[in-house]
Amino acid sequence: MKRERISFIVPMLAGLLSLIPLPVLSQETASPATTNSSTFYEEKNVEVPMRDGIVLRADVRRPAADGKYPVLIFRTPYDKAEGDADNERTFAEAVRRGYAMVVQDVRGRYASDGEFVPYENEGKDGYDTIEWAAAQPWSTGEIGTFGLSYPGAVQWLAAVENPPHLKAMVPAMCFSTLREFIYFGGVFESAWAGWTYKYMTPDTRAKKDLPGPKTVDAARAEWDRLGGDDVFQGWLPSLEMPYMKDTAPYHYSWLEHQPYDPWWDWGDLSKKYGNVKAAVLNLSGWYDEPYGTQGGIANYLGLLETRAGADDPRTRLIIGPWIHGVDATGSTSSGDRTFADSARIDYHAVVLDWLDHYVRGIDNGVSKWRNVRIFSMGKDYWLESDVWPVRGLSEMPLYFGPTNSESMHGMLQSQPASEDGNSSFVSDPEKPVRDEFGTSFGAFDLRSLSDRHDVLTFDMQPAEKDLEVIGHIKADIYVSSDAPDFDLYVKLLDVAPDGTAFNLESAGHEVIRASYRDKTPERKLLEPNQVVKLSFENLLTANTFKQGHHLRVCIMASWFPTYARNLQTGELESESARMQKATIRIHHGPQHPSRLVLPVLR
Repeated sequence: MKRERISFIVPMLAGLLSLIPLPVLSQETASPATTNSSTFYEEKNVEVPMRDGIVLRADVRRPAADGKYPVLIFRTPYDKAEGDADNERTFAEAVRRGYAMVVQDVRGRYASDGEFVPYENEGKDGYDTIEWAAAQPWSTGEIGTFGLSYPGAVQWLAAVENPPHLKAMVPAMCFSTLREFIYFGGVFESAWAGWTYKYMTPDTRAKKDLPGPKTVDAARAEWDRLGGDDVFQGWLPSLEMPYMKDTAPYHYSWLEHQPYDPWWDWGDLSKKYGNVKAAVLNLSGWYDEPYGTQGGIANYLGLLETRAGADDPRTRLIIGPWIHGVDATGSTSSGDRTFADSARIDYHAVVLDWLDHYVRGIDNGVSKWRNVRIFSMGKDYWLESDVWPVRGLSEMPLYFGPTNSESMHGMLQSQPASEDGNSSFVSDPEKPVRDEFGTSFGAFDLRSLSDRHDVLTFDMQPAEKDLEVIGHIKADIYVSSDAPDFDLYVKLLDVAPDGTAFNLESAGHEVIRASYRDKTPERKLLEPNQVVKLSFENLLTANTFKQGHHLRVCIMASWFPTYARNLQTGELESESARMQKATIRIHHGPQHPSRLVLPVLR
């Protein structure tokens, strides 16, 4: 999924293409062109028929010398001709290495026919494209795929269909299940409205000659004119938001199908890893959008389970300190947090080296890569391991203690409170806690959260020596309310001696809707003051709390406008606009020992 970090950098790309000119040649009159001692063809809008008769179109670049070539496929909803400089660099390098490169608009987008419904057709269409490429006269029949975000997701959806000619893939920064992609912890990620309106609907209007903005720039301007995030993402009931009814009916379908509805099974990879025969490199970042970090780890572990006993399981896991995007992998910052130069990787080389080894059989050292390679933030080094979770971890429990009713502050301590009690705050969905910084795109100083009276803050004592935490942080929170439903966010921060408080991840891992605490299709509303346990299992990071730093936990009930607000009435925000305040109590003590469990590297 792409949002505000999209940039269509045609001027920048012009400089790149001046060094690597790719002539546009028709299929009938193609002739070789030479640059930098390389010769290649580019064929525009090559027709690729799908099994149902719909025609998708691709641009094909291949070396001009006669012969057959292994093929790499990149499928995108963002326009194959957009000219993204990062993608163009990988395409050009792939052809230089001796691949044919197929860059395709997915169904219903730009040059391709059919109706665009995000993700739903990508399995069969991806399979058909792979098998089409394998059958071309310029193809050896050896196929690889790569791409990040949506172009990563399409690879998984095709791979679980088991196309026989797919040898290897690099699906970067993508999901493992739509239940932790469209929704998180039972809460709809309302930021999907921005992705859909700004980046998907303009092409739909252009294709169907519908009124409204027909370019991304025009859609961004119209979004702002109509009121921006608060209007589109805060509309109540959300099913009545009018601005995409004619162009994106799928958005409303997502709202109609609640997170644990069996309808979502088509986009859940968890029971399909055995279908995947390709070699898979999983790549994400600790500050990736939350589905990417969880997805990379879950997909890696799922493949390992189905390939147990193999000499080479043909899958690896890389997680850097990055936000979402190819360019982020070459950066030393995520939001306002900076890292050592070693944080950078050469994404293009990593991707193509993996494909060289598993598509072409080149002995280039990839077989010697460790199974897991993660960047430990704070100490700023790459940790390599044969297993995940890494070896050498021990559990460090931290219990929530009572808070001061005036400051809303309490302590994280090594033992449960000696007496049962609770700390409370009042949540008002009409005045939600706001994501002021866009924390889906990096670390920002969130110290001001602790000044709010609708946020509980719990601090650990400053570290006497470096404390390195790697992997899945768990939290068991015993909670009650006078409302039948609410959302609970457990936000983790690294607080420096000067007070800077950086978030450790995006918020999606940090939230659970109380009525979906058991992950069942039917919601389970609470009785007044009923105590329930909310278990968080995917708070993910690799972070060293340096000497003098400490862990802070902020507990709240909203993170708007990135995520939908719980109305706290028991009614869904997709169906109602009626809101009410709620008093939410975090319980602590021997009977209800709310706690975190840190995986500490000793």
